[in-house]
Amino acid sequence: SLEDYEETVKKAKEAWKVWADIPAPKRGEIVRQIGDALRQKIKVLGSLVSLEMGKIFVEGVGEVQEYVDVCDYAVGLSRMIGGPILPSERPGHALIEQWNPVGLVGIITAFNFPVAVYGWNSAIAMICGNACLWKGAPTTSLISVAVTKIIAKVLEDNKVPGAICSLVCGGADIGTAMARDERMDLLSFTGSTKVGKQVALMVQERFGRSLLELGGNNAIIVFEDADLNLVIPSALFAAVGTAGQRCTTARRLFLHESIHDEVVAKLAKAYAQVRIGDPWDSDTLYGPLHTKEAVKMFLDAVEQAKQQGGSVVYGGKVINRPGNYVEPTIVTGLPHNAPIVHTETFAPILYVLKFKEEEEVFAWNNEVKQGLSSSIFTKDLGRIFRWLGPKGSDCGIVNVNIPTSGAEIGGAFGGEKHTGGGRESGSDSWKLYMRRST
Repeated sequence: SLEDYEETVKKAKEAWKVWADIPAPKRGEIVRQIGDALRQKIKVLGSLVSLEMGKIFVEGVGEVQEYVDVCDYAVGLSRMIGGPILPSERPGHALIEQWNPVGLVGIITAFNFPVAVYGWNSAIAMICGNACLWKGAPTTSLISVAVTKIIAKVLEDNKVPGAICSLVCGGADIGTAMARDERMDLLSFTGSTKVGKQVALMVQERFGRSLLELGGNNAIIVFEDADLNLVIPSALFAAVGTAGQRCTTARRLFLHESIHDEVVAKLAKAYAQVRIGDPWDSDTLYGPLHTKEAVKMFLDAVEQAKQQGGSVVYGGKVINRPGNYVEPTIVTGLPHNAPIVHTETFAPILYVLKFKEEEEVFAWNNEVKQGLSSSIFTKDLGRIFRWLGPKGSDCGIVNVNIPTSGAEIGGAFGGEKHTGGGRESGSDSWKLYMRRST
């Protein structure tokens, strides 16, 4: 309730006073212990992710592993964050750039990565000297509770308040309260572009800081010289992994006209081999969608794709079995700018599109509102550098000869345009969790 929220914010703010006084390397040591505590529970937490979210067990475990890895990363970072001492123009003066924690970081996470996204934010925020207030997705609250209990024990064993990593479980009313709350010194929000825009406006109204990780409408571009042995598994993994419910899922596949038919045939054959079943079964590669609403969105999108001139060459139907299962789907024949192609549907639908020239397909990659992840498959070195350059991909994540989904914690994760512009995890993303004093 809002009363619970109010009490929690007060506790977190009090806890911050203790945390901010602890030297950064010591904070790093405590974050290291959190990583170790998660390591010991990795399989049971992975099972819980699988049970509650619906992704396959190995993906659930992989997600907890990401939190563990980012804890390891944060330990090293805790001894390295800092700013330069610059030459002062005034005699006998020092010019220093000092970085200080912002204070309390609100972290709102989505159902699709109910552990990893909190891990990326909290591990970095903590070594920077911030307290955290987490609001997980309402549909994955057991995971939020389990992770928070593990963290709280580590904090309390180190004789610091558990409220340094506070948790609130609630609906949109709590999210709105966080966005409007002056006491949230930074609000990190992961979710849809639609809700993210509302959050951004509420935070901006009070001149607050926000870090936004929103939608993606990611493309893979395959040129005529590409290695198809790489392309087929990559496109399959990027489009079908997590049943199409990643912000980095491939939703558009641009194929050079000379290889279009061959790739579509090979891809459909690969789709037919995907083992669909219980996410807890070690043989399963593809589980259910998260909710009944997602199934409805899937069916609506398939219908719109047909109305706009697309042909379903694989899938397109609900699977007749208990749970929210749908067939992974391939649609061909649509123009690059069809309204449905420009809509991010959080489901496993891949639109396969034909192109002739490099210049036009780079433009088509960039013409959607979102700018998260992108990928090309080619052996042409000049083309690779054009793709990475100023007139290439306008996305935050630019891949070559690998799929769109998947990221490394050492790099800054996030995207441009309607993806929100935020960055999390590696590189210098830590700066977003601090304020600069010159």
